[in-house]
Parts: sequence; structure tokens; C-alpha cells
Amino acid sequence: MITASVKKRENIAEYLMYMWQIEDIIRAYQLDIDKIQEGIIDKYQNLSEEQRKEMREWYESLIDMMRREGVEKSGHLQLNKNVLIDLNNLHRRLLKNPKFAQYAAEYYKTLPFIVEIRAKAGENKKDELESCFDALYGILMLRLSGKEVSEETTNAAKQISRFLAMLANYYKKDYNNELDLEEE
Repeated sequence: MITASVKKRENIAEYLMYMWQIEDIIRAYQLDIDKIQEGIIDKYQNLSEEQRKEMREWYESLIDMMRREGVEKSGHLQLNKNVLIDLNNLHRRLLKNPKFAQYAAEYYKTLPFIVEIRAKAGENKKDELESCFDALYGILMLRLSGKEVSEETTNAAKQISRFLAMLANYYKKDYNNELDLEEE
């Protein structure tokens, strides 16, 4: 909750990956708020009772949303899908605007990796940005489980990360009304 709000303001790409992780953590605790209380919330020694209460309510609201939206086993909450929609809209606007040629160049450097990821997805194709996030999230999960990640995959992840970092930076500027996307 605290981490999520900071990440959302500072780096939308990290926020989205964090929220996907939270979804998986909630699933790992079988959407049981008491287990989450014991396994996560109670582990924070430096929180006040009010902060613990807020954290519990945050997890409860996410659990409720997951149940209502039918993503108890897999998938993403609509609030996370909305972030992807916003990022996709900004992505398209940046690509159309000649003032953002550097962004377009970074995208085209990343495109071969996106094509490869989408080809491997078979029938489960997602849009380009979600494919990028899926790839990075998958690599994160591999690393967390102690599995080896090939040099080729690591290099792809670096390029995808550079591209998403650039997009996240433009998102922050756009959010703060510091990005001039008006075409001349």
C-alpha cells in the first residue's frame, strides 16, 4: 500500500509490476485476509496501529476486487488493466509525434524482442506493452525462484526495461502536465 502509492507517483512501470506481484501474493495466501495479516502485515514492526489497519483495509479491498472481477486464480485487476490502457494511449501519442523521435527509436530497438515474445505466446497474444511487462515479470519470477536466466533473455530484458523506463518517465511528465504532446 505504502510502496504502491510511492511507485505510482514515481515510476508507473515499477508500480504495475509491483501490483502484479501483489495480486500473486494475495493468490498465494488464498485470498485469506487473516493469512495476509499474519504473513505480511504483522511483519512490519515500524507501523502504527492505524497504518496496520489501513494496510489490512487495502488488502481487503484488493481481495474484494479480485473476487468481483473473477481474477482469483489468474489475470489482472481492472485498475491494473487501466494503467496499461493509459500507457498504451501515451505510447501511441508519443509514436505519432515527431518531437519524440528518440522514444520511437527506442521502441524500434525493442520491437524485435516484442515480436519474439508475441510469437511465443501463440494464441494468447497480448498487446505490445503488456507483452513487455509479461516478459519482465516472468524473468523476475524466474530469478526469485532461483532459476537461471540466459544471456539472450537478460539482454532482451535490458532493452525492454530501457524502453519501459523511457515510457514511464514520459508518463510521469504527462501526469504532471510537463509533457508537450501537441503537434506543431
